[in-house]
Amino acid sequence: MLTTLCYIERDGAYLMLLRNRKKNDINHNKWIGVGGKFLEGETPEECLRREVLEETGLTLTNWRFRAVVTFQQDGGEAEYMHLFTADGFEGTLKDCDEGELRWIPKEGIYGLNLWEGDRVFLELLLQEGPFFTACLRYEGDKLVHAESRVY
Repeated sequence: MLTTLCYIERDGAYLMLLRNRKKNDINHNKWIGVGGKFLEGETPEECLRREVLEETGLTLTNWRFRAVVTFQQDGGEAEYMHLFTADGFEGTLKDCDEGELRWIPKEGIYGLNLWEGDRVFLELLLQEGPFFTACLRYEGDKLVHAESRVY
């Protein structure tokens, strides 16, 4: 499965989504960036722009491709997440049907209910380093393996 995830930046904060409105959501009550699954034939950038617009009402004008993160879970299908940050956008933030959107100061991110693996790649994002890859392996909700490589 191919997905995108974006952390939109403004004034030292990331726009975070508390996933609390969908039933049977693997991310229920977790804070994540915004994004989602590729549609047939989409490029990572097309998926990024579409998902951000759908979930936030914002049109991205400046973004950076930061990483590819591979998620593996209990022998299921692997997810290849294309990770972006964005610091340019236009429009007005709208209500999201998947959960609550909120600007969270970067220093407050680690106090949120995050997936354990998200802490691994958020640390690399916050360091403003170069492109990286990460592999996160879960058994149920438990992170059992994490590795990353900076390029």
